[in-house]
Amino acid sequence: MEVKMPFLGEGVESCTVSFWLVSEGDYVEEGDDLVEMQTSKAAFNVPSPSAGTVTEILVFEGDEIKVGDVICIIKK
Repeated sequence: MEVKMPFLGEGVESCTVSFWLVSEGDYVEEGDDLVEMQTSKAAFNVPSPSAGTVTEILVFEGDEIKVGDVICIIKK
């Protein structure tokens, strides 16, 4: 399953990866926080949309990403 950067609200089109809370190979439950992101206004965590194993992290700390970009892969 591709985990995508969620819609953050009107006027927010991109954010920066602050730090990952999980590593490749970690098992996560649905709703577990995966990564902290930072916009010009606030920091927030992206939760896992499903339970499974994080098999690939596609963006890295300091990367700027856009809404809809795939950030990681979770295998059920």
